[in-house]
Amino acid sequence: MSGRLSQLHRTAFVTGASSGLGRAFAVMLLAEGVRVWGTSRDPARLSGLGPENFTAVALDLDAPEAAEAAYRRAAAQAGGGFDLVVNNAGFGVFGEFDAVDWTVWQGQLDAMLGGNLRLAHAAYGGMRERDRGTLVNVSSLAAEFPLPYMAGYNIAKAGLSALSESLLFESRGTAVKILDFRPGDYRTAFNQTMQTPTSTASAAKTARAWTVLEANLQAAPVPARAAADLRGALLTGRRGIVRSGSFFQAGLAPLLARLAPSCILRGAIARYFGS
Repeated sequence: MSGRLSQLHRTAFVTGASSGLGRAFAVMLLAEGVRVWGTSRDPARLSGLGPENFTAVALDLDAPEAAEAAYRRAAAQAGGGFDLVVNNAGFGVFGEFDAVDWTVWQGQLDAMLGGNLRLAHAAYGGMRERDRGTLVNVSSLAAEFPLPYMAGYNIAKAGLSALSESLLFESRGTAVKILDFRPGDYRTAFNQTMQTPTSTASAAKTARAWTVLEANLQAAPVPARAAADLRGALLTGRRGIVRSGSFFQAGLAPLLARLAPSCILRGAIARYFGS
């Protein structure tokens, strides 16, 4: 695959760039010669990405108005908008839906769905005005295969995928591209930073599911693979869904899901996670 991304995208805004997939995306874009504005709640965690062609941005999705203001300031610095926006920031909460206090789920949905929707609204509006740009909503294969005891995460990621489908329709006939990037498991510190409220009624079942989740992460590909998949999609001008991950998660499982009845699929997932 020839060419560099900087020939297509001079500037990029990447949320959640301090670790995991977000950092891998930022590193890849910088290597491609793209000027990157990367965000974190704590900008000190962005050390090592700059200073050349990189600008650290303090952004907290828990404060949506301030997050949008931070985005608009960065867009002004970039010359009036970004060629590429990667909506990536998020976090996990693990626990039974009814056993975890509602305020925990509300906080996750406000940040991961409400906050990301607000940033997408600002970014997409600028792209439509300029009739160019690419908006990448980093959803998850959890939108297709919901993870056990992670209701808020599943809802937020499915919502981002629904937004991408809506914008794919609305952007028809324009030069604006929408990517619904759906990663599977990657070897990151995702589980280590996950909120795990202790109020659970079925400790044995949740413990089995947690063991499977951790084993999957330990055996998963490294984040650089997701960055390479995103690079390929951007270079080829893709629109729509891009799945990324191991062959089973990103290739075989979606194919089997299209062929198998939903009741069989649910049963297989339950058995896999020990329920």
